[in-house]
Amino acid sequence: MGIFDRILRAGEGKRLKRLQAVVPLINQLEPEIAQLDDAALRAKTAEFRQRLEEGETLEDLLVEAFAVVREAARRAIGQRHYDVQLLGGMALHFGWIAEMQTGEGKTLVSTLPAYLNALEGKGVHIVTVNDYLAARDAAWMGRIYAALGMTVGRVGADESDPAAKRAAYLADITYGTNTEFGFDYLRDNMATSLEEVVQRPHHYAIVDEVDSILIDEARTPLIISGPSEMSPDLYYRFASIVRTLRPDVDYEIDEEKKVVLPTEAGIERVERALGVENLYDIAHMGYLHQLTQALRAKHLYLRDRDYIVDRGEVKIVDEFTGRILEGRRWSDGLHQAVEAKERVRIQEENHTWATVTLQNYFRLYDKLAGMTGTAQTEAAEFASTYGLQVVPIPTNRPVQRVDRADLVFKSELGKFGAVVEEIAERSAKGQPVLVGTVSVAKSELLSSLLAERGISHAVLNAKYHAAEAEIIAQAGRLGAVTVATNMAGRGVDILLGGNPEGLAAIAVREAGLDPTTDEGRAAYEEALGKFQQVCADEGEQVRSLGGLYVIGSERHESRRIDNQLRGRSGRQGDPGETRFFLSLEDELMRIFAGGSVVSWVMNRAFPEDQPIEAKAVSRAIERAQATVEARNADIRKDVLKYDQVLDEQRKVIYARRREILEGEDLSEFARQSIERTVRRVADVYAPGAYGEDWDLAGLVDEARRTWGSAFTAEELADAQSRDQLVSSLVVEALELYDERERALGADADGTPRLRALERDVLLGVIDQHWRDHLIDMDYLREGINLRAMGQQDPLVAWQQEGFEMFQELMRRIEDDFVRYLFRTESSQNVPKLDLSGARYFGATDPQAMSILDLIREARDVTEGPESEGGSA
Repeated sequence: MGIFDRILRAGEGKRLKRLQAVVPLINQLEPEIAQLDDAALRAKTAEFRQRLEEGETLEDLLVEAFAVVREAARRAIGQRHYDVQLLGGMALHFGWIAEMQTGEGKTLVSTLPAYLNALEGKGVHIVTVNDYLAARDAAWMGRIYAALGMTVGRVGADESDPAAKRAAYLADITYGTNTEFGFDYLRDNMATSLEEVVQRPHHYAIVDEVDSILIDEARTPLIISGPSEMSPDLYYRFASIVRTLRPDVDYEIDEEKKVVLPTEAGIERVERALGVENLYDIAHMGYLHQLTQALRAKHLYLRDRDYIVDRGEVKIVDEFTGRILEGRRWSDGLHQAVEAKERVRIQEENHTWATVTLQNYFRLYDKLAGMTGTAQTEAAEFASTYGLQVVPIPTNRPVQRVDRADLVFKSELGKFGAVVEEIAERSAKGQPVLVGTVSVAKSELLSSLLAERGISHAVLNAKYHAAEAEIIAQAGRLGAVTVATNMAGRGVDILLGGNPEGLAAIAVREAGLDPTTDEGRAAYEEALGKFQQVCADEGEQVRSLGGLYVIGSERHESRRIDNQLRGRSGRQGDPGETRFFLSLEDELMRIFAGGSVVSWVMNRAFPEDQPIEAKAVSRAIERAQATVEARNADIRKDVLKYDQVLDEQRKVIYARRREILEGEDLSEFARQSIERTVRRVADVYAPGAYGEDWDLAGLVDEARRTWGSAFTAEELADAQSRDQLVSSLVVEALELYDERERALGADADGTPRLRALERDVLLGVIDQHWRDHLIDMDYLREGINLRAMGQQDPLVAWQQEGFEMFQELMRRIEDDFVRYLFRTESSQNVPKLDLSGARYFGATDPQAMSILDLIREARDVTEGPESEGGSA
């Protein structure tokens, strides 16, 4: 369709105009579509899918599909899409951000592109900010999709059964929160069989409140972590065992390479001490690692040289400066091994098992779109980070809200006193008041002051989403006073006069009735009829009083959050009023607004409860917000740069896992891995071209440990050249591999059993080493900001060392795959990660904030202290 080609090529200022030209085409179809009966309307879905198969595009179907969804919505939920909602739907379809004001019906808008894109059969994800909204919207909008023969699923934290989750993801349209989609992605890439994988490839996502999810929460990662797989008792046990082992008999030390390796005699001693038959079986992978670390702790890490013991705690000594590195710990279980050696308390650690930032998760989607009331201030960041363009959608009716000038007070106490007086005056007339606060503590302070005045009110603080939605939906009732943190109840409209459906549901619940029974449904319908009239009458009274009055008790560091609070009032052309009450003791003013302005005002003899009118103060606020916004944007860019390294590594590992899960024949990979591993062993023990440079005894021991070699040192000494030596080792290892395949036999279908063992061993080795790698990368990141002190760019150091560590990871995976493939008897011996003990940290959890803090520190080191300005 030529018109859509022009839309996609349109410049920023012309996009909306081009979209508006399509609306009449949709409207022209309305009478025709309205003539269809329910069955014929539903049949349109099959017709559209057939047309796609025959070569038409989604753009070819858009006009008709939007008209069909509009009619289905009118029949299923009694709501008809406004023309401006059609504009929003088109913007979302083209992969843009539709900036639509509060109350303009974004939830309904999403049904248009969701239906259209679901016709391809690849799945559409609709992302909400909390589980309550996901459940509400899936049920509410699901009636529209059901009328058109489409399926709807919901994924939530309350559902852990993989089969149920897979069914939800196989639905045409799936609702869920950003964190649940992200955690499912991580869990899928920890799965050991395709039956455990729940998500399909990432096709199209519509992100509601896109600024909250892709901007505010983008600085911190989603993390799945768990306890160390080794208990403290095991560290003590290995420390005890290695005390009995004899150097040069049970193990050999290479101080130059910082390596301690057990001999065959030593391995047998350890096996007897532990009561296991084969320490090299993959089931005991952790034991072999523990033994190596215990030996390193015993011989390579010395007290008062490499570390000290201070009040029962092992502290690392910097080898260059001799200073104590407070808070630093060796990785990979070494620190615990040293603690066990010194017989002090072992500090248990939670290890990262999987992690991804929301930025990189959402960039997995082939097409991404978003909705919000406030995106324009972050338009540049949306474009640079996600390739998303912001398209402001006009309101259905002109905005009548009046935004009053800020009132600034000398002290916080004076400010809150004035807020209480304002609330008392407005609520006495019956005008509903909503007060936004920046924190739970401030909302509780204001609540206590209101209680002292005897003013009835509700308090919300973004903890209990379902209850909040119920309360905030009634915040527009006559005389209602609601105190809420700025983000509480986001996604729920405040209707003047109240929400009749919500009030009816409350009445049924308070009557002790089940709304799913005939009696409960009848009671609901009766209550709904009554409350519809009550809310309509109250709504008219509230409009005559000026609508909802929104008070901001403090400026947020982001103008966007302030605008969201203002947007609570004046929905759908209703009257409304907003005003911010500020004080010079507010955090934004105190820290960022500039000392000269604050000092000037503080030195004037203003009463504490008298508002100050000074343009200098307003300008200082604007400068402070701009400073903090720029600072936060820079930090988010840095987070993305740092995470890019790990993201590329994650994609490589996850893609390899998926190939294995999907049944790739690994026999050729195994043969290549064996040859490369043999050559690496030869490089260590026979590095030169001549025999006098070779450590044949060490080579024989390592070859026996790795692939069960039968060569003796005398036999290897007969090699005429290094090439002949290496060739002999490679041929032997491959012959042993072939013998192993014959010995294990085949399944009933003729498939060698070694194929399944290769798959399970490789998955187990990849997962173990990837988790260890994440720990090592965490430790690297913790110290990376110190590079700036040495005039080295921390980001460049992070990229270089991260790449080197990843190369080493891939080598370790291959070497251990070969070692365990020769030693493991059955797939049943391969350990599997138990996720039941996992801990989940979302983007708002303080535990997930370390990367942000570290990057901020690195920036401070490179930039130096600032005399004025913001911090994240």
